[in-house]
Amino acid sequence: MKPVIKIFLIMLLPVFTYSQDSTVTITKEMFSGSDEIFIGTLNGWLFKEGNNENWSKEYIDVDDWIKLKPSELSEEHADKNGRVEGWFRIRIKPDNSISSIPLGLSLEGWAAADIFLNGNIIKSLGNTGSDGKQFEEYNPIHKFSFPLDVQPGKEYIIAIHVVDFVSKIPPPRLKSKSRGMDRFIMLTGPGYDSELSKHIYEEPSFRSVWITVSTILCILFWLLFFQNPGEKNLRLIAVFSTIYTVLTISQTFDHSPEISFNIYKLSKIVFWSFMNIILVMIPVLLVRLFNIRISKALKLFLGLIILTGFISMYFPNNIVSIIVTFSVILICSYYIISSWKTLKGAQWAVVTGLIVTLVLVFSLFILFALYPGMSNTLFQLMLTGIYLTFPISLLVYVALRFKEIINEVRENSEQVVKMSEEKKEQALNQQKILEEEVSRQTAEIRTTLENLKSAQSQLIQSEKMASLGELTAGIAHEIQNPLNFVNNFSEVNTELISEMKDEIDKGNIDEVKNIANDIEANEQKINHHGKRADAIVKGMLQHSRKSSGVKEPTDINALADEYLRLAYHGLRAKDKSFNATMKTDFEESIGNINVVPQDIGRVILNLITNAFYVVDEKRNRTQRIRTDCLCNHQKNWC
Repeated sequence: MKPVIKIFLIMLLPVFTYSQDSTVTITKEMFSGSDEIFIGTLNGWLFKEGNNENWSKEYIDVDDWIKLKPSELSEEHADKNGRVEGWFRIRIKPDNSISSIPLGLSLEGWAAADIFLNGNIIKSLGNTGSDGKQFEEYNPIHKFSFPLDVQPGKEYIIAIHVVDFVSKIPPPRLKSKSRGMDRFIMLTGPGYDSELSKHIYEEPSFRSVWITVSTILCILFWLLFFQNPGEKNLRLIAVFSTIYTVLTISQTFDHSPEISFNIYKLSKIVFWSFMNIILVMIPVLLVRLFNIRISKALKLFLGLIILTGFISMYFPNNIVSIIVTFSVILICSYYIISSWKTLKGAQWAVVTGLIVTLVLVFSLFILFALYPGMSNTLFQLMLTGIYLTFPISLLVYVALRFKEIINEVRENSEQVVKMSEEKKEQALNQQKILEEEVSRQTAEIRTTLENLKSAQSQLIQSEKMASLGELTAGIAHEIQNPLNFVNNFSEVNTELISEMKDEIDKGNIDEVKNIANDIEANEQKINHHGKRADAIVKGMLQHSRKSSGVKEPTDINALADEYLRLAYHGLRAKDKSFNATMKTDFEESIGNINVVPQDIGRVILNLITNAFYVVDEKRNRTQRIRTDCLCNHQKNWC
């Protein structure tokens, strides 16, 4: 009876556990042409926070469990320390359509998990700490699935004990969601491990190609820029290539099965940060390479795009990312279409590279939608095309652009040579004209120079005559004095001679002698005043005479004395109030010296005249000061 009672109780157990798990049937059609079923997104999951190994049993009371898919687990379920611990349960039933398909399970999240099948543990991924050991997160990258021993037509309870933490690296999300919670747990088919094995084998080769090509292009572009620093577009291409290389390298880290979660997360942040920069730089590259001015509206729009892109990294939203990507595509399309008729040469290389890249991206999405089980080799080949097409198109652009520059330089050099020949011929003609003009102008200059010399001589002579005229007006009065003496004494002598004749007739010899003595004295005075007049006239003649430029022995003392008096008389002729006492102290031992008398005389005349003017001006200023002081004194006294 005991076996019967046991069977009866087992049959009644589902009645007592009314809210037992609902069953999810697994069919062959659910694989949809691939070897993966993301069962973490299926309905039928139950969740309970905490830890109790009995929760893995097939028949338990689940009244206090909540309906929650693994894909819906979030940081909101974490405690104050950022830790999430709980159990997921789902009841599955493989149908007969997959009777020949060996199934497996694969965990794609970074959470530590213990997986049970009908209460028996089948796999521990990482360490949840249930055994007293320290928590250890699970790295799901490139991990093979583990077999799931189930039979078609039977029901099984899959229970998962999950321990997860909120990432300390922003954004604050559960570590298990870093690869997408829809991939938290997968049911795999027979081809999954072989395809993964092929992927693990092929992927490093493809990624090595991406990194190698990107790095070589980056180095090449920078070398070209350093050789041609004036090419600003080349610098922009080099910067773009550098960012692209860092982006490519960062992807290598997030595909390594040995890295920690923090390194994985940082590599993801670097990747998406540089991806946002790349998305903004592509329109800028197009605008610069198309020789279009970057408008303020474009700068503002690109700024909003990059800001939105970075925000979407911390607040993940696939719709925002799609909008950002399509916005960049629309901008690029606008500039390509608007510049279509003006594009030429190297610019077509960039357009072609961008169009091919977009075609490959859309083709990859279409293939994924139509053939979820697409082979890894085809997938990696298309990714290689997406990664390398645009950078290689930039290399083609640079090569074609340098070719265009060389052609432009060649054409310019030919034009320069042609223009040089024309200029040379023009220069020869101009040289002949200039030589004729120089000869003509030289003759004119010589004639003008001779005329100027003649005019200069005339001006000098005129200046002398003008100076002589000024002197003559005053000196005439000075000559008049000795002439008056000569005339007066001549008249007196005439009278004395008449008286002397009378006395001779009378025989008065003594009186005759006295008269003769008077006549002799008068003659001496006449001679003195005649010499004085003669000296004045000689000075005037000497001053007015044209300089011969020939030095001759000259009594410098007599010359100085002569021009001293000539200057005095000239100034007196202009200003009768001028008076000066002249005292000379000549060095008698000098004798005659070789000078040009006319030139030295004019120098002495100018010096003495200036001295007379200064003395006279000082006398007049002193007299005015005294007069002003006297007037002021009188005013004050009044």
